[in-house]
Amino acid sequence: MNIINKKSQKTSPKNKKEVFVSYKIKELKNEDRPREKLLALGPNHLKTQELLALILNVGTKNEDVLTMSTRLLKEYGEKEIIYQKNPNSLAKDLNIPLTKACQIVACFELGRRFYQTKNNCPPIIRNSTQAFQYLKNMGTKQREELRGLYLNNHYQLIHDEIISLGTLTSTVVEPREVFRPAFEYAAAAVIIAHNHPSNILKPSAADLKITKKLKAAGQILNIELLDHIIIGQNKFFSII
Repeated sequence: MNIINKKSQKTSPKNKKEVFVSYKIKELKNEDRPREKLLALGPNHLKTQELLALILNVGTKNEDVLTMSTRLLKEYGEKEIIYQKNPNSLAKDLNIPLTKACQIVACFELGRRFYQTKNNCPPIIRNSTQAFQYLKNMGTKQREELRGLYLNNHYQLIHDEIISLGTLTSTVVEPREVFRPAFEYAAAAVIIAHNHPSNILKPSAADLKITKKLKAAGQILNIELLDHIIIGQNKFFSII
């Protein structure tokens, strides 16, 4: 069954969150379908999930392409998915075929190559406050995720990666997964961050154990772990 999500016009005064109603794509007018909208109106008139659906082209036997694209952006986040460069991780995290993950990674890599200019200076992140400002939107996520910010010798951001999705434990978060991108991008320092959807920022025993293990690994690898921060809604906690 092909389904597309549209916003409902009715919202509760106490709850300003957007409500989505599902429609069968076959029930939509021809001009409301992504490909037809693109041809008639141009890309500026398409929603992000519609553009992504055009890149993916078709869905799977269990999920049509519009449902898939909407789910991917909701679960992973529009900003975060842009920086994911590992198709294997993307396929595993979002339960999609590897070919679909490759399409997504290739699409955003092309965008970066075509539109990056030498005049666009990367942000400088030296401390937890600057890291929080960059990662602030993590506080709105309903699913826990671990992010890594990889910095050069001048503390300029050279890579941003989602390391894992889901509840963090010391057995899941291994130093090799955190420091692998550091070697790949020749980073001198790393800041890691994860969100607490509960908005309770007190670090758990697992959070403290992970931090201790990663800091020790960084010292051996000569890659500084600058901080590990926990992010909530408009607030954060620095473990280091």
